[in-house]
Amino acid sequence: MISPYESALLVATTMTIKIALFSLLMGMVIALILTLMETSHFTPLRWFVAGFTSVFRGLPELLVIFFIYFGTTPLLYAVTGKFVQISPFILGALALSLIFASYATHTLRGALLAISEGQREAARALGMTPFSSLTRIIFPQMVKHAIPGLSNQWLVLLKDTALVSLIGVTELMRQAFVTASSTSHYFYWYLSAAAIYLVITLLSKWLTQMLSHKFSIKDNHTKEGVV
Repeated sequence: MISPYESALLVATTMTIKIALFSLLMGMVIALILTLMETSHFTPLRWFVAGFTSVFRGLPELLVIFFIYFGTTPLLYAVTGKFVQISPFILGALALSLIFASYATHTLRGALLAISEGQREAARALGMTPFSSLTRIIFPQMVKHAIPGLSNQWLVLLKDTALVSLIGVTELMRQAFVTASSTSHYFYWYLSAAAIYLVITLLSKWLTQMLSHKFSIKDNHTKEGVV
């Protein structure tokens, strides 16, 4: 039988996974945009990306979360003249996605630069459109090079979800604290939270290994087809 405390911990675990996945999705979109900006020939765009990554990598994660949480509502009020209340889940995920994007941008840029120019030239020689070349040639090879770095950043993001408990999101660590305070069994509930984090980490490592293997095979087939 699962006790109400254990059930609440499992619900909080799903919240942790939701925040992490939502932040990962938003962070990847932002990182892809920043990567394209950083590799452009327009100097102001490169300056913007350099400033963005310097700020978000230089500040403590908790401070970024507080800035987003306490600063978004006043900023929207100043712009729109209306009081807009946003859920702590959205604001916490936004803060984590910006932090993730600041690191993932350099990973994606390195993966993009790791692809030889000969692959692009071969795609053009075959008459492939830029979009087709990007989706069929560049992107699979880019993912292959980026997976090791992105997998490490995903694990950091997963652990950083514990910080959003400080803005009222009932995720795994917050629920573990509430349950431990209610039962006075601190070691047991924090040990349970640690075990859940480890299980998620092991599953994540297994999934990234599967993805890396899949894209390695696809990359080999792509090179054979182009070359």
